Order: sequence, then C-alpha cells, then structure tokens
Amino acid sequence: MNAAPGRNPYADLLRIGAVGFVVTGHWLLTSISDHGGHLHGEDVVSALPWTQWLTLFFQVMPLIFLAGGYANAGSWARHHAAGEPWAGWLADRARRLLVPTTVYVAVAVLAVVVCVAADVPAAIREELFWAAALHLWFLPTYLALLALTPALAAGWRRRRWQLPLAFAVLTAVVDVFVIGPRLPLIGWSNYLWVWGGLYLLGFAWRDGAFTRAGALWLAAAGAALWALLVLPGPFPVSTVGVPGARIQNASPPSIALAAYAAVLIGLLLAAEDPVRRRMRHPRRVTAANAAAMPLYLWHMAPALAVAAVAYPAGLLPFTPIGSGGWWLLRPVWVLICAALLIPLVLALARLPHPPPYPARRAWTTGPRLLLVAALAAACYALAHLALHGFAPGGRLPAVPLLCYAVGTAVLLGVSTAPRTSGVEGHSAARQCPEPGRGVD
Repeated sequence: MNAAPGRNPYADLLRIGAVGFVVTGHWLLTSISDHGGHLHGEDVVSALPWTQWLTLFFQVMPLIFLAGGYANAGSWARHHAAGEPWAGWLADRARRLLVPTTVYVAVAVLAVVVCVAADVPAAIREELFWAAALHLWFLPTYLALLALTPALAAGWRRRRWQLPLAFAVLTAVVDVFVIGPRLPLIGWSNYLWVWGGLYLLGFAWRDGAFTRAGALWLAAAGAALWALLVLPGPFPVSTVGVPGARIQNASPPSIALAAYAAVLIGLLLAAEDPVRRRMRHPRRVTAANAAAMPLYLWHMAPALAVAAVAYPAGLLPFTPIGSGGWWLLRPVWVLICAALLIPLVLALARLPHPPPYPARRAWTTGPRLLLVAALAAACYALAHLALHGFAPGGRLPAVPLLCYAVGTAVLLGVSTAPRTSGVEGHSAARQCPEPGRGVD
C-alpha cells in the first residue's frame, strides 16, 4: 500500500466521494408529506423498513474520518518536526472548519429570524431548522479528534494496532451497558471510541501499516463481526438512525457500525493501488476537495427550500411514500436539489478566504487553556444544534449560539492575527506550504 509523504489523491477521492454519497443519501431519505395543510418530513427507513438495507451503500462517514486521520497525522508530524506548537496547529486546523461553518450558522440564524417575523408556526420552524442542523454532529466530533491528534499520534507510535483495537473493545463494552442495564448516557462516549478508532486507521494508513492482504483481512474480520451482531440481533441493519428504535447504530455509533466501517475501509484500502494507477487527473480530484466542506454544510438548504416552495405551490405533487409515483419522483427530487446546490457552492467559493497560514506563534506562549475552552464552547454549541436544531420550540437557542459566537470569535480572532514580520516570519512561511500542497 502506498504511503507517500505528499498529498495522496486517493485519500482526496475517498473524501469527496464520501461527501457526495452523504449528500445524495440525505436527499433520498427526505420525503415530504402534507398533514392537515402543513408540510411534514417523513423518515423513509421507518416507513419502508426494507430500505434499511440500502443504508449500507450510503453510510460512508467512516471514510471521511479515515481520510481526516490520514491528513491530520501527516500535517501534525510535519509541523511538530518544524517546532510548531500544538496550540497553534490546532487553532489553524480548527479555523478551516469554523470559518465556513460560521457563515452557515449565521445564515440559519437569520432565516429563523425571518420566519419568526413572517409568523411561520413554531412547530414548522422547529422541524425545518432541526433538519437544517442535524448534519452538524460531525463537526464537534471531528474538532475533538483534532485536539487529540498529538496524543493519538503518540499512542499510535507506541502501541500500534493495540490502540484502535482498544477503541473497538471500549465500544463493545459501552454497547453492553447501553443494551443491558440501559444506560443511554454512557453510549454517547462511543462518538469518541468509534469515530476515533476509524480516525486512527487513517494514522495506520499514513504510516504504511496496511498491506493489501492486511486490508482484506480487516474487511473479512469486520464482515464476520457484523454478521454475528446484526443477523441474529440485537443490532439493526440500518447504518443510520431509525426514529423510535431502542437500539441504534449511528446515534450514538455502535460496535456494529464499527464492524461495517471495517468492511468498507478494508475493501477500499485494498483497492488503492489499482485505482491510483488508473487515476488520469489526480490534481482535479485534489482541487474538487475544496468543495467538500461547502457541499456538506449546505446540502440540506436546497432540499428544505424546495420543500417549502415547490410543494405548497403545486410544482411537485404529494405522493404516498413508497408508491410508484414517489419512486419515479426520487431522481427528479435529487436533480432539483443538485441543480440548486451546485451554483450555491460555486458562489460560496467566490467569498473571500482568510490567509492560508495565520500567525500560529500567537499560541506559543499564550493561554492554551483559553484555546481549549474556546474549542469546547464551540463543540458544545454545535452538538446542541445538531441535537435540537436552530429553533427548538420555534425560538433561537440563545445560550448555545452565544457559546458558539464567543468560542469561535476567540479561535478566529487569535488565529488570524497579523503574521510576525522579519526573518522568523519568512522562515515559518517557508515551513508551512499553501493548502493543496503536501498534506491538507
């Protein structure tokens, strides 16, 4: 397996391909019905239980954490070797996520204000803006793993495969407590154990620890474990959340989801060398990754806009979920959403971006506790928004939004401070290549 020191176009391909599958999957799972003159979103996997098998093709978030671990392992190793402090590196990596996220949050807040002013019923506001925030769960999880990257890197160097195996064992132990004594709160720790374990597989990939045979063995072991956990029970087939189900695989993630992820990652890593040999335009794949974050953040906006306008106006008919007409309209629905999302992403790409490499030295001797507190505040706010939406009870959640504003302001305010001038600043600039070169 290739473990090149530079940018790996196959990692870029997995990332942008995974985002594309996530976007399409969310659109396909969105079904609109009319309940007493009010729009209502129906959950497809609940209404059509057999479609839970289809989620095996669309649950590709493991690939995003795998590619993230690969990229961040390389980035941290390079900057640490150059004398980069942890706090400065973290502030810069967090900034790359929080700048576009802040734009999305600001627009969502403005939309809630407009809906309140327009006297849109509170129940509709709550459901609409819950759907607009659901996918934000990824951000606090990923930001937490960013903060833990140096510790995970050190753990991987010392313990190698023992560390991801320990994460898998901890996942299983947590599931035992969730399913047996029914202690649901402990289940939320699996966001760290499951996604952190997959993030660690990115470290292993970066380190060249996967052979093709090893990747296939990982897939085989994952398949055997998945079959043992799912086919006789107690875990469901669905790799996404099913409303009302007592045992879930995604929220929080379970050992069954980890087993499925092992199959997916193992098969795709085994295919790396033949696919890379056939990649004719790897730079295009790398360039396309610039759209990954906007695509992920904004993909529900066109779906919600179409639902709010096209159905009440009679441009799209209400069809019973699972009917022939409903299935015929699925491709039309996806094409309409894509036609709206693509120009939106292109427009966002034209917005001014902050400098590629801010003055990380601001955190060299600065209060690292302030950085951790700011990041924790932003993570708490994003997790709250993902769980409850932008308008719980029809109103803006003041405390989470305040936490997000303060935490993000601290992170962005310090990390975008003017660069140190002189020889040191020039040397630092040379050590830190521009985005798109080396490991992103």
